[in-house]
Amino acid sequence: MAEQRRADYASTRDRALGAWVAAVEEGSPAWEAGVEPGMRIVSVNGVEPRDLIDWRWEADGAFCALEVLDPRDGTTTPCELWREPGQDWGIDFTDVLFDGIRTCVNACQFCFMAMLPPEARSTLTLRDDDYRLSFLQGNFVTLTNVSDEEADRIVECGLSPMNVSIHAISPEVRRSLIGRRADRGIEVLEHLLAGGIEVHAQIVLCPGINDGAELAATLDWVEARPGITSLAVVPLGYTKHSRRFKSSYSDDVAASRAVVRLIEPYQRRAREALGITRFQLSDEFYVDARLPVPPAETYDGYPQFYDGIGMLRSFLDETELSALERGADLRAVDEALAERDLRLELVCGEAAAGTIDAFCRALSPAGRASTRAIRNDYFGGDVNVTGLIVSEDLLAQLPGDLSHALVVLPEVMFNFDRLTLDGDTQDHILGELRRRGALVAVSVPSPGDYLDALLAALGLPH
Repeated sequence: MAEQRRADYASTRDRALGAWVAAVEEGSPAWEAGVEPGMRIVSVNGVEPRDLIDWRWEADGAFCALEVLDPRDGTTTPCELWREPGQDWGIDFTDVLFDGIRTCVNACQFCFMAMLPPEARSTLTLRDDDYRLSFLQGNFVTLTNVSDEEADRIVECGLSPMNVSIHAISPEVRRSLIGRRADRGIEVLEHLLAGGIEVHAQIVLCPGINDGAELAATLDWVEARPGITSLAVVPLGYTKHSRRFKSSYSDDVAASRAVVRLIEPYQRRAREALGITRFQLSDEFYVDARLPVPPAETYDGYPQFYDGIGMLRSFLDETELSALERGADLRAVDEALAERDLRLELVCGEAAAGTIDAFCRALSPAGRASTRAIRNDYFGGDVNVTGLIVSEDLLAQLPGDLSHALVVLPEVMFNFDRLTLDGDTQDHILGELRRRGALVAVSVPSPGDYLDALLAALGLPH
């Protein structure tokens, strides 16, 4: 059954400890054995599962023996499940962690949680640093809270790749950036690399702290460890609530270009020796440096796409592909907009507006499509990405009269509960925009998804 591809951030749903069943696929082995949503898997093959990893590990074969708790009467019942080769057991769980989340023990200078508005809901301030979410959902972790037993488990179970935040390599700089347990993270990372675990690494670059000579030292360290197959370098982001930072690379074109130039020799050597770029800068650096984003081959298949690495290049390339392969759909949407006297507004963050403009031009050469870049007043600082748009800013900046507008909202501004970061619901926002007269759609912000959403919103075949 399908698993979540994006982290379920700041959920407002109650979460109970244990392997609680959320859904059972009809006709599956679990369904045939009588397992139902709302039940809890107490044990699998005699082992109490701590997380989805334990479940996968213990239930890897053609047979598994379960103990299942039915909370309706408090009874625990044994049952046996059998499956054919390639068949799924048919169980989805309410969470991927059954014993609770591992929280952060660091004191990172650049922690975004410490820069949130004081009224932010409590789940947003939960600082997770759980190695299991690194493997299961792609979260970046520092490994500073990983025990020897847990490190051995990662190697034994082959939890690869892992996504690891490095930030700096010099002990004194790491301690300054991360806190007193900084050395532990590198110790565990070396253990994982020695055990054959592939690592996608990350550096959050802070001006005057871990850039310049320290960045070069960290890149040298990574270059000597082939098990780190990609390294993302992302700039510090800060909000108006930050006590420590009031500027970053977004405010300094020269500093941004210096970072781009520093990393280029490492990229070149990696391509010559390994055939991959390996060292990759986030899209923000190219925007801040006012440089074009590199070609697709730079991104090695986009292993760090959801860390903002290559999103702009992917969007531009997909726009060109859509113009070639879906020209009829583009023309159909443009013609429908003209016939209904509608203008299309694609809502996005300020950072993405220039890139999404390329899709608007491909869709409507006559100019019936445009971006609506939302300035982030809620967070302030240099926050300008689409995923951090909030309802407060959106509703304040969109016109009161939208009677001739088709407004497309980015799906990434909502979590799995369909809430924005300032706590508004998707339904309320859609209702308010419709009250203003708009035709409204919600879409993943990519050319193909935009086209599908537009065809559906306009009632066109696709």
